[in-house]
Amino acid sequence: MGLDGDLENGKCITQTVLEEIKKPLIDKSNESVTDQDGGSITMVLLSTFVAVCGSFEFGTCMGYSAPTQAGIREDLGLSLAEYSVFGSIVTIGAMIGAITSGPIADISGRKGAMRMSAIICLVGWIAVYFAQGALSLDIGRFCTGYGIGVLSYVVPVFIAEITPKNLRGGLTTVNQLMICTGVSVAFIVGTLINWRLLVLTGLIPCVILLVGLCFIPESPRWLVGVGLMVFQQFGGINGILFYASETFVAAGFSSGKLGTVAMGCVQIPITALGAMLMDKSGRRPLLMFSSTGTCLGCLLTGTSMFLKTHGMLPDWVPILALSGILLFLGSFSLGMGAVPWVMMSEIFPINIKGMAGSLVTLVNWFGSWAVSFTFNFLMSWSSSGTLFLYAGVCALTIVFVAKVVPETKGRTLEEIQADMNNNS
Repeated sequence: MGLDGDLENGKCITQTVLEEIKKPLIDKSNESVTDQDGGSITMVLLSTFVAVCGSFEFGTCMGYSAPTQAGIREDLGLSLAEYSVFGSIVTIGAMIGAITSGPIADISGRKGAMRMSAIICLVGWIAVYFAQGALSLDIGRFCTGYGIGVLSYVVPVFIAEITPKNLRGGLTTVNQLMICTGVSVAFIVGTLINWRLLVLTGLIPCVILLVGLCFIPESPRWLVGVGLMVFQQFGGINGILFYASETFVAAGFSSGKLGTVAMGCVQIPITALGAMLMDKSGRRPLLMFSSTGTCLGCLLTGTSMFLKTHGMLPDWVPILALSGILLFLGSFSLGMGAVPWVMMSEIFPINIKGMAGSLVTLVNWFGSWAVSFTFNFLMSWSSSGTLFLYAGVCALTIVFVAKVVPETKGRTLEEIQADMNNNS
């Protein structure tokens, strides 16, 4: 028995060794994963490079006044007090920029905040270049100060949100490195050229930042949180809800009473169904199904409006309109109505959840106002065109959910945060 056991063990070991020898040195499946990771790292590095152009801009702005003091005072005849105002007013602008940077970054996105800052800095540098007196110098310097005040917050936050955890420390440090580089470049180049030409050291990184922002992705947390709220509202829900009676009349009903009663009956049970499915089917399937249904509902309603306008198939117009609006409302109640609010509470870290949540809610209410205010004007312009426009927004929602929104079902808040950090 002992000998037989040893022989069997020997055969197993030999077979295992032979299987290992037969394996290729480079597994194709692993290679594809590596390639994909390499592509992601490349985009992270590109995004970081673009963002730290803002850090370099910060440095050149801070270092600009030192090598230019004698030249500016001589050319423009500034007193010491006037030049002191010019040198220090940048910090006043930066303080205001820092105060407003958080709300701006959360409302318009990290990219939007950097884009706005770059434009303001461009305006400021141009004002300095063409300055003929203290006033235009101070205005330009204040503008650049405001821009770098926003950049001082947004750039490190953006880098931290897009980089994987194993690179986050090193890449966020590049922010400070580029600030120091910008100061040094301003000091060194400022000894070689006059103060007007030195403005180019601030203009060039602004231009690179503006162009580069067109090719890098938005911060994933902001994109998901704000994006869902934008698509929720601009799909037309509050326009149709607020003016349901007139919408039914426009579709050929003698009054909107039947339609509004039907809408009221549909909402409650389907919303309850969505609540029951939330933790069973998951967030993403509900969003996909819901946005598909709202798109089809808008298409049906828009088709009914088109037929009525052109006097075609009059018997079908009310049926299509009622079916379309009920399909739209039911689909919205199933997913798009509730899921964005649930996901908003899940994707933001605890330390910024209050501020981020309030700003995302602000975006939601702004979208609600914009849709409800413009709905009647759009319907007067083209009733069918309005519904087809909303259908287009709903179609974009499908793409957005498929490409960007993560699944959070059955996961703790800590697991969701870790995944957002790793995948950002």
